[in-house]
Amino acid sequence: MEKLTQQEEDAMLVIWETGGGFIKDFLEELQEPKPPYTTLASTVKNLEKKGFVQGEKLGNTYRYTPIIKQEDYKKRFMKSFVGDYFKNSYKELVAFFAQDKKISADELKEIISMIENKNAK
Repeated sequence: MEKLTQQEEDAMLVIWETGGGFIKDFLEELQEPKPPYTTLASTVKNLEKKGFVQGEKLGNTYRYTPIIKQEDYKKRFMKSFVGDYFKNSYKELVAFFAQDKKISADELKEIISMIENKNAK
């Protein structure tokens, strides 16, 4: 699975959120400043080439639906991110946020509880 550009990722977030649709639908959902229609259409065509969406011709337009699940992309992205920046160590990732005071002790306790509860099953 290819890494997405920021523009592609913004488009995919809207496509995942809507469950699919037409370019005009996605354009309505995007945050300001919105790209021109043709720019978004090119971006979605690139997403189709990369295998993230599937286009279905309906009359003179295309309806696009996601092929890749958002959860699968998140997992792949995070694995790559942790590998590139934290030497494949999630401990290093958490330590980074703890040192930068981006995560509280209560949040860490909640994470530990989630891990313990998952391991108890």
